Amino acid sequence: MSGLNEDIIKAALDKVNPGCAVSGIRIADGAVTFIIEVDPKAGPEMEQARQQAEAAVRDLPGVEKVTAIMTARREGGSPKKTAQLENLAPGIRHIIAVASGKGGVGKSTVATNLAVALAAQGHKVGLMDADIYGPSAPMMLGVHGKPELRNEKLVPHEAYGLKIMSMGFLVEEDAPMIWRGPMIQSALRQFLADVDWGDTEILIVDMPPGTGDAQLTMAQKVPLAGAVIVSTPQDIALLDARKGLNMFRQVGVPVLGIIENMSVYVCPECGHEEHIFGHEGAEKEAARLGLDFLGAIPLHREIRETSDAGKPVTVSHPDSPYARTFMETAQRIARVLNEQPKRLQA
Repeated sequence: MSGLNEDIIKAALDKVNPGCAVSGIRIADGAVTFIIEVDPKAGPEMEQARQQAEAAVRDLPGVEKVTAIMTARREGGSPKKTAQLENLAPGIRHIIAVASGKGGVGKSTVATNLAVALAAQGHKVGLMDADIYGPSAPMMLGVHGKPELRNEKLVPHEAYGLKIMSMGFLVEEDAPMIWRGPMIQSALRQFLADVDWGDTEILIVDMPPGTGDAQLTMAQKVPLAGAVIVSTPQDIALLDARKGLNMFRQVGVPVLGIIENMSVYVCPECGHEEHIFGHEGAEKEAARLGLDFLGAIPLHREIRETSDAGKPVTVSHPDSPYARTFMETAQRIARVLNEQPKRLQA
């Protein structure tokens, strides 16, 4: 991509959307990523503008991949400068978002096992299932039923040393969640402010996939200690993971590192290793971005079966190599977390 630079990219974007606010331009190995601030009142036009921006940059010589991230412009400046953090749960010391740019990468399985592993290592841990549309914590942890209301606060369920809250406890299992942005924002706020988390050291937040309302609400309004990005080694998954990563960076949330899930399949019969989704893609991406690589989780039937049965592999088979991988990854997260400077509280 000889000759390609930020000025050329901005000029191409200015042709399709004159005066648009562009930031966070990254150019590497034929891939271009950038952020566009748009008027939130634009509504459906936002997606059309994003596609036009990607098409304009894709037409430039040497560009192979383009990722445009949309973020809403706020009066008075960018989201990073104007976001007002709310200390909704003062008893929680660290809030960590476990996120992915797309679905299907096993993020919830990773988040659940990491929470259980941190609790097994002596931390006071909570798990907040923030995936409003597809809550999975009830099934993965084998906990069901509506939470008790005490002193005007919801009492989280408990299992395997965790305090747990999920939309799955409040609605029927097969009930469709047809919610718009403001309703999602209100629900997430209540999951922090109106739940008795008590003295929780680490709250793991299992984020929904993507970079929509739920992610922006958590990133812009909650004093997150950091975010952990989950991806498979696959190129398309890494492309979407970059969107999530850049969103957190744009709003000033530190990214603690990247976890590679479904890293390798080991045949239980012969021990042959097969890299079904690619090899070391997330690890190389972490190195390229200067981030910590937190661990590689293998693809194995035992991890899936124990999650479906409500007994995560970290507790049901604690001596298995898969459980040990989660334990080691949890230790790295705790270490990185302790090395991070505390984010300002509201």
